[in-house]
Amino acid sequence: MLTIAKLTIGEAARRRVLWVLAILAVVAVGLTAWGISVLVGGARRDGIADLEIKFAVSQILIFIAFMFGFVLVMTAAFFGSPAIATDLESGVAQAMLARPLRRSSYLLGRWLGLAVVVVAYAVISGFLAIGAVGLVAGYLPPDPILPVLYLAGQALVLLTLTVLLSTRLPPIAGGAIAVVAYGLAWMAGVLGKIGLALGTTALVTMGDALRFLLPTDALWQGVVYGLEPSFVISQVGDEFIARNSPFFAAAPPPIAIVAWSAVWVALLLALAVSQLRRREL
Repeated sequence: MLTIAKLTIGEAARRRVLWVLAILAVVAVGLTAWGISVLVGGARRDGIADLEIKFAVSQILIFIAFMFGFVLVMTAAFFGSPAIATDLESGVAQAMLARPLRRSSYLLGRWLGLAVVVVAYAVISGFLAIGAVGLVAGYLPPDPILPVLYLAGQALVLLTLTVLLSTRLPPIAGGAIAVVAYGLAWMAGVLGKIGLALGTTALVTMGDALRFLLPTDALWQGVVYGLEPSFVISQVGDEFIARNSPFFAAAPPPIAIVAWSAVWVALLLALAVSQLRRREL
């Protein structure tokens, strides 16, 4: 399994898409840092209080994390959807599995190698963005590690889903389904929040059900909570619009949800192994 993982990491490093994404991440962080430095400099010249500036910067950082979350989703889809499907279509999997190599070791090795690549990309890019914002604006989240870990968790969930789909579907179809599922889960989370505020049981039930089926939105709430300064959470109180915004979280995801996300990944990997064993090469 480890040998397959190393080969997978090497293949990912040779793909141009990884380097393109890395360059784009650096460019995006640089432009963001420059834009925030201009905004902060102008605000300070206008005599705006530091507390208000920190609040504005924290909201910009949350929006950046939201956009970067979609980049991570696309990255997971790009790498995960062809992980098994392309090898099956080209006959590479048949040649590899003709040797004394179990199908479970082959699939888990593929997943592990891609997981290392996706998590490394999430961690490096996430800390780069937070560090750049902190350097130019003087604001750092209360716990910078927390939102980065939740972002990496989102990427792992989507990667696992695409690897499962890759055992049965062509790469384009599997990647498209995973990205659409991520968007639907996020929308369901927003509607669930509104339903909870309005007392609409149907919306709350739908939101909870989709969080159970795809826990990415629950992890997103952890990203938001980790990027918010503590005074924002305390000052929002019962304000309806803020508390029901997808860009506000009064508390981190429950431990049960985080644990379920880990169990969810393990279950989908087991299902992927089962599907690959049944697949004719």
